[in-house]
Amino acid sequence: MTTITLIQPNLDDLPGYEHALAQGWSPDTVQDVSQEQLERLRRDPASFLHEVYGSPTLRLPDGREVPRLPSRDFWISDGEFCGRIGFRFQPGTEELPPTCLGHIGYAIVPWKQRRGYATQALRLILPVARAEGFSRVTITCDESNEASRKVILANGGILDGTFVHPSQIGQTKLRFWVSTIGDGPAH
Repeated sequence: MTTITLIQPNLDDLPGYEHALAQGWSPDTVQDVSQEQLERLRRDPASFLHEVYGSPTLRLPDGREVPRLPSRDFWISDGEFCGRIGFRFQPGTEELPPTCLGHIGYAIVPWKQRRGYATQALRLILPVARAEGFSRVTITCDESNEASRKVILANGGILDGTFVHPSQIGQTKLRFWVSTIGDGPAH
């Protein structure tokens, strides 16, 4: 299996991100933001990186702007851009605001899927969450997303229930707890 690394978003590696957007990949698994991001990136790459990874606010799918949670964002690389993974949190609590369904989100480009990259990336970001004081994190996925479910389970995920997605009518989500402490079960 190819080993992947997590890298900080940066201008030098931005062409790989741009290529993925141009191929129709969206870093947002709820809505396709590929064209909108591609246009912003091509207008001003440095401003784009700041807006996506450093801006104090975040635009929700319904158009509302909310304060951005503290986060640790990474691009997944096997020598080429493979996707993104991020850990978002509120310091000192496992709780998340209703606008955030889980602590960790990830998206792999289609041409790099089914290689174990998401499983490796999740394994690599768990120590980042542990360093922020978290012994466990919440991760959600669509009930129909078998691939993501396997990624979460491969990292020790424990199913904590289901819920209806707040903005996608009829979409059922699965909620998992994943321990950040080695391979033990979440508690």
